[in-house]
This record gives sequence, structure tokens and C-alpha cells, in this order.
Amino acid sequence: MTFAPDQLEMLTAPLDKARVATREQGGKTLSYIEAWHAIAEANRIFGFGQWDRETVELRQLGEPRDVSGKMRVGYSARVRITVRAGDTVIIREGCGFGSGIDKDADQAHESALKEAESDAMKRALMTFGNAFGLALYDKTQANVATVVSAVVQTATASLAMCRDEADLKEWSATNGEMIAGLSEVEKQGVRKAYAARQSAIKSATNPFDQQKAA
Repeated sequence: MTFAPDQLEMLTAPLDKARVATREQGGKTLSYIEAWHAIAEANRIFGFGQWDRETVELRQLGEPRDVSGKMRVGYSARVRITVRAGDTVIIREGCGFGSGIDKDADQAHESALKEAESDAMKRALMTFGNAFGLALYDKTQANVATVVSAVVQTATASLAMCRDEADLKEWSATNGEMIAGLSEVEKQGVRKAYAARQSAIKSATNPFDQQKAA
């Protein structure tokens, strides 16, 4: 047994564009996912206790050097990811690099070590599919898309039943606690759906308003 059908679906689904961060490096814009998101996805897809991360190698790259009064140091790391999928154990490894710069040499080392481990972990997880950033290695980013979560879809559907401002106010009061517990990305999706419905009501373009006008 390997991954369950629902796990395979999550691994091969397009990467949510909202989860993609960017940074400038060497005059180019690089796209990546945050390390915390990669861990959260591993917990969501593989399950808590069904995967492990092990740093199998850490190596300092040369001696720390002075850069404008600060110490700069680099590290490379190799991280092993072990996933248990039913009776099958899957092992993947990835290598990464980290650079730290700080007036405090110890802080520079710490930053470089963390960055190297995170980078190596993401590279190992990337081999499992789009959910972990594999889609970003395709220059066209064909498998990066705006993904609407199930909770936003449900909220949008219920908002469509609101016929006037009074209904919208009642909807907000009823669903306020639910909205407060959503992620920022989901909150933005609900706010967008709410604003769209409110605009439709005000412009009297929805079927309910047309019936009232008649």
C-alpha cells in the first residue's frame, strides 16, 4: 500500500498561488513556499506522526568573514524525510544552503544553520509533489493556480441566498464566529465574496431584486 487516493489528490493538485512567496536575488524574482507552510502541508497530507525529518549532515562552508562590520557565514545541510504510507516507508533527501550575517557571530551561525536546514527540508519534500512547491520548478508555473477552499465555496454559496442588506447583516452575525477562526487567506476569500454579493444587491442585478422590481 502507498498513498491513499485522497492523499494522491492533494499531492497532485495545483499549488495555491496564495501560498507562494517571492524574493529578489541576483536581479531575479524567485518564487518559493515558506518552511512553516511545507511542514503544515506535511502534517495535513501525511498525518501527524506519519512523517519524520532528520538532519543527516551540516557543514560550515569556509570561515566566517567580515562584511561591512558584520560576520557572514554559510552552511550546507542534508535533510532526510521519512513518510509512512500504510505499510510502505518512503525516504527522500534534499540538500540546502543557508547564509547568516550579523554583528554577533553566534547569531550569524544560527541564522545560517536554520536557513540551510529549512532549504534542505523543502527540497526533500518537493519531490512529493505540487503541494510542496514542485510546481514552482516549472518556469511556466502551469500548476500554480488560485485555489478556493471548501469553506470559502460554502460561504459564497450561502451569501448567494442573501436577498438584501438585512440578509447580509444577519449572515454576518450568524457566521462571525466561523469567520474569526479562518486563516487570513480564507478570510480574504470570504470578504471578497461578501463584497461581490453586496455590490450585486446594490446594483439590483441579482434574480431576487429583479423579482422585487417586477
